[in-house]
Amino acid sequence: MEIDSEAPLSITSTNTRHADDELSSEAEKHANGIVFATTEIIDQNSGANEADDLLSPLRSTFIPQQHGWRADGNGSNAPDPIQVLDGQLKSASSAGVNSSSEDELLEGRNAWTTPLIQPKLLGTGLCYDVRMRYHCELDPPKQRLDFHPEDPRRIYHIYRELCQAGLYRDPQFNVAIVDKPLERIRARNATGPEIGLVHTAAHYHFVAGTAVMNDEDLVQLERQLDSIYFNKLTFSSALLSAGGAIETCKAVVSGRVKNAIAVIRPPGHHAECNRPMGFCLFDNVSIAAKVCQADYPETCRKVLILDWDVHHGNGIQQAFYQDPNVLYISIHVHEDGNFYPAGPYGDHMHCGAGPGLGMNINIPWPTKGMGDADYIYAFQQVVMPVAYDFNPDLVIIAAGFDAAVGDQLGGCFVTPPCYAHMAHMLCPLANGKLVVCLEGGYNLSSISKSALAVTRTLMGEPPDRIEETKPTKSGAATVDMVCLYQSRFWPCLRSESKRSIKEGTMQGKAGLRVEDALRAYQKQQLCDEFDMIELSVFRDRISKSFKHQVLAT
Repeated sequence: MEIDSEAPLSITSTNTRHADDELSSEAEKHANGIVFATTEIIDQNSGANEADDLLSPLRSTFIPQQHGWRADGNGSNAPDPIQVLDGQLKSASSAGVNSSSEDELLEGRNAWTTPLIQPKLLGTGLCYDVRMRYHCELDPPKQRLDFHPEDPRRIYHIYRELCQAGLYRDPQFNVAIVDKPLERIRARNATGPEIGLVHTAAHYHFVAGTAVMNDEDLVQLERQLDSIYFNKLTFSSALLSAGGAIETCKAVVSGRVKNAIAVIRPPGHHAECNRPMGFCLFDNVSIAAKVCQADYPETCRKVLILDWDVHHGNGIQQAFYQDPNVLYISIHVHEDGNFYPAGPYGDHMHCGAGPGLGMNINIPWPTKGMGDADYIYAFQQVVMPVAYDFNPDLVIIAAGFDAAVGDQLGGCFVTPPCYAHMAHMLCPLANGKLVVCLEGGYNLSSISKSALAVTRTLMGEPPDRIEETKPTKSGAATVDMVCLYQSRFWPCLRSESKRSIKEGTMQGKAGLRVEDALRAYQKQQLCDEFDMIELSVFRDRISKSFKHQVLAT
């Protein structure tokens, strides 16, 4: 069937447009014969018990016993509402590498003995499935410029960019391939128990129910919710998106690949435990993190989630707000709570609660227009010091590219080289176990170029140079404010002289004189306003009062 690959998919009850134009021969075999069993199983309850009996061996083999439903609002644990559906959609996940014998130290060797399989010899993974494009608007507008920003073409444009750059071999793109191309990671449908680690059973049942609703009811439902649209294949695409994130993270944790990028949709970081919102249905990154913690308790205990989407990831923050083993850092436009998703929850004072106090760090830009230097400054001053102190076992980037140059929703100016530099700084953490999961980003050209730059970095190429190096005053002030507020939880963020001046106290150094504090303040002002730099004084003996006080433009 011939369709325009540049046009978003439109699905009605009588005409389903498939994206066969972009399928590779292997993917086409799977996509053409796809059967979604949601309607049959929900409607034909009489055969549910028989199917469940037949699939019980698979359930005991593939579904981790510790996966279960998140407690609902009443505090009770609800059962899996669609167990048989999960049994049919569940596929075998890749087995983890048993390295217990390899981890034993050889006699006379140090504790950091090089493992038998070195991470640098492993490849970079890619997760992509065309069936995620089947989630699209039922009744798209007739004007081309008015398409919904969460466009099904988003993931295809990224995938095509990677293929045309020679990073992945696809028969439809006749280009030269790099020596070590991306390794394909197959997406699968997430199971109910896996999704239940983050969401309530009622939420899962609500999304599953859209598969059997008629078109009129789905359109009406869209108008009642916050920035969400549905069709009869939305639930299936959402399962694939969450399952793709899970399989990508498991491939990295188990050692199948060094690092990986998951080109998935619908996005997830806005989805809360009991409601979809902001284009998001299931919280993909949070689900994947919790599955890895459950399935690999010895090797994946601490997880760092870095969210550089221009919008605050309220869903991820909610999922781990009291978790001491997951550090969530979000860099986003806040605008004093007026930028989506709105409210105070994305401000710098929300730092976690209970045992998770200090494990939630928000860097809230006060306005749009932030650029490369602001993001790099935030990384250098906050993200990397805290990340090294936390020392995670796995790093996941909730990679929304809507802060990129050209994205009208984000209104910022982050370039592809900046995204590459941020990924490059995170690569040494967790022995290189880094996963990039797509979130937002609505300019098709911007997200393609940005994702390509990040992927090249994952594969070992150095990032391109960044031209802009000086942060804006508002950006620098925001980062300094976050450092000051979070320093109570993270000693690495403490700057004694800066803290004493800002707090108006003399607690920075014992016996610090007032004139020395004033000189330090004056020096900082001159450096900030006139770009002055410090000159060294080459004298054997010099008074402490004159150290660091000779400045020049």
